Amino acid sequence: MDQPLEIAFHNMDSSASLEARIRERVDRMHRYFKHINSCHVVVELDHKSQGAPKNYHVRIETRVPGKELVVSQDPGKGDHFDPLQTVNNAFDAMDRQLEQFSQTVRGDVKTHEGPPTGRVRQLFSEYGFVATTDGRDIWFHRNAVANDGFDDLQEGQPVELTISQEGNEGMGPQASSVRPTSKMRLDGEAWTDT
Repeated sequence: MDQPLEIAFHNMDSSASLEARIRERVDRMHRYFKHINSCHVVVELDHKSQGAPKNYHVRIETRVPGKELVVSQDPGKGDHFDPLQTVNNAFDAMDRQLEQFSQTVRGDVKTHEGPPTGRVRQLFSEYGFVATTDGRDIWFHRNAVANDGFDDLQEGQPVELTISQEGNEGMGPQASSVRPTSKMRLDGEAWTDT
């Protein structure tokens, strides 16, 4: 860590056993993400808890490059009567956030792309061509248009495609399905057709 760990206790006396457990859990966080800049942990006894049972609140703020991850275990959200259990629950949640952040940074998180999109470029009596947003020219037969909508298509109209691997000789890749749409995507971003 670039900065030393900060631990604070509010509305309660500091606890050597809780502090030791917090330090142990912070050391383990590096398993999930190696480049942690700083970590600030607050353990607080709910000031409204007069008498038994006492509710504990734990907040963990962890800074990593470009982001701050925060976990807050609040009283009233489960059994927060044991401060050690509340600390463990909070660090379990932080570990999950760090693991997810690490996967995102490494590119392990897969984004599900939608079907290819494009505009009808040219129409003939039995087939047509679509210019896709990624620069390809895809041909389609009139039977590939959803809901027998070939005759309703217009040049320039946005469509979604399902592209089959086979193509017709001389015509290139073929769309096995063509669906008119009001939206198109460019490089994974959605934008409304005007």
